[in-house]
Amino acid sequence: MSIVAIVGRPNVGKSTFFNRLIQRREAIVDASSGVTRDRHYGKSDWNGKNFSLIDTGGYVKGSDDVFEAEIDKQVELAIAEADAIIFMVDVENGVTGMDEVVSKLLRKSHKPVFLAVNKVDSANRVNDAVEFYSLGFEKYYMLSSISGSGTGDLLDDLVESLPETPEKEEVELPRFAVVGRPNAGKSSFINALIGEDRYIVTDIAGTTRDSMDTKYNRFGFEFNLVDTAGIRKKSKVKEDVEFYSVMRSVRAIEHCDVMILVFDATRGFDGQVQNIFWLAHRNNKGVVILANKWDLVEKDNQSVKEFEKYVRQQCEPFVDVPVIFMSVLTKQRIFKAIETAVEVYTNRSKKIKTSLLNDTMLPIIEAFPPPQYKGKYIKIKYCTQLPTPYPSFAFFANLPQYVKEPYKRFLENKLRENFDFTGVPVTVYIRKK
Repeated sequence: MSIVAIVGRPNVGKSTFFNRLIQRREAIVDASSGVTRDRHYGKSDWNGKNFSLIDTGGYVKGSDDVFEAEIDKQVELAIAEADAIIFMVDVENGVTGMDEVVSKLLRKSHKPVFLAVNKVDSANRVNDAVEFYSLGFEKYYMLSSISGSGTGDLLDDLVESLPETPEKEEVELPRFAVVGRPNAGKSSFINALIGEDRYIVTDIAGTTRDSMDTKYNRFGFEFNLVDTAGIRKKSKVKEDVEFYSVMRSVRAIEHCDVMILVFDATRGFDGQVQNIFWLAHRNNKGVVILANKWDLVEKDNQSVKEFEKYVRQQCEPFVDVPVIFMSVLTKQRIFKAIETAVEVYTNRSKKIKTSLLNDTMLPIIEAFPPPQYKGKYIKIKYCTQLPTPYPSFAFFANLPQYVKEPYKRFLENKLRENFDFTGVPVTVYIRKK
């Protein structure tokens, strides 16, 4: 599939245009500049032709800002990846020095460039757009990314310039969301796995703002890795942009198959990390816990066991969760983390034949039946796995209302012992037979 990059200086409307083309509010849009930091991918189509779209941060050359230097690197990588480029400028501000810097950068790329003059939302601004000829491109396209006017002409010419590529059938890949508090090492973890600086990494908490997918296809594994913004307590969220970032992260958990929970081992498995863990549990997601920065913790063999025991205590009663001690900096056990996430995904997708389930569970239930309630005997005669995306089981009893929570946990534990559901919440229902 062909790739189209949207580039330009900050705050010209790139993310608004990106959201319009992919028909979803994926990229965060805010009046302040520098909101988009990483390369953000989506899919779009026009006149029956599909293409991938990259939204980039605003290009600012020569800034001392640590983020802007990293954003510039991301923009240059996006240009290198793209088959065609939409160069967006803003009619309200006219041609700026930064626009001229970007235009020189794009001419060096020797790729098709489409100059999009944004915010032309009235007839009065049509004449103002003429000055953009000075940037040295043969043609410009006047449009409004908010209303969508003028985008058709641009897209007609854009798709004609794209190389013909055979369409592949899209396969729905498993989604692994990398989640945690700010500055726990989530983006560094993904960069280390894929072997490139796909995401901006700094020592400043809150560097990542959007939730973004990266396809991972190495060592026989294939899935989508989703980098998310760090989740903090509501009382600590001060700005609108961060509020939207946190909401995107929560949505990433809700739509993933496995949550890879990264926490800073030097800070411990604190209350906010526990809240993220229970959010995944409530949504019946697979969970892998990664204790990052383990190389910075003073330890001996005993303390590893003690720390793991401490983490599991915070997760009670859902203690059947893999805990991996790693260091992104030294790449210690990062591939073990991915292998474990794949195993958890397999456990979550596991389907057990009804005959095997009954042959295993009914003798256990007969040996350890539910306790009597008000002198009434409770008999469970049959069980089956329900057709849900996560492991859930129905046990059919004569008096389901008298089967209490402790016995449900007993059944869950026996299911885990016999069928290996490590890392996955298991739901048990008692129903009338």
